Amino acid sequence: MTGTDHPLLFLDVDGPLIPFGAPPPGGYPTYRGPYGSDALPGGNPLVARVDPALGPRLLSLPCRPVWATTWLEDADECLAPWLGLPQLPVVDWPVEEEDVPGGVHWKTRTLVAWAAGRPFVWVDDEITEADRRWVAAHSPARALLHRVDPQRGLTEADFTTLDSWLRTA
Repeated sequence: MTGTDHPLLFLDVDGPLIPFGAPPPGGYPTYRGPYGSDALPGGNPLVARVDPALGPRLLSLPCRPVWATTWLEDADECLAPWLGLPQLPVVDWPVEEEDVPGGVHWKTRTLVAWAAGRPFVWVDDEITEADRRWVAAHSPARALLHRVDPQRGLTEADFTTLDSWLRTA
């Protein structure tokens, strides 16, 4: 669902969609998307690590997905077609993010501002307790900061957590 009255889903790419880090035994799985394995969108070989089945799962969530990644518009160019997603809004990061004390992630303040008082979920592999405390103190709306294991990416358990929270938001 992508209605404007739904909570936002800020989605990072590296970690949640593209597993990385020390590979599991046998390496990371690769997938054939709508382009076939020899024609990856944007020529980016990492896209083959993204399970195209994640697209329909994301679209089934009662939220408005937004790219919250340093991939910026490349996420729409490379990943949206691979996943069968429409073009999504993209968070435009400040050129120079001011340091936030206490270990708060550089994305945190921008996402709260971008949400503009709407409930949101932030899916990333770098979320910490410092981010959760900062958002709890500064966001006027409910927010779920959901950390994904970067070696596994989004799993069934993650989707269960996201769906449950979004349906009660």
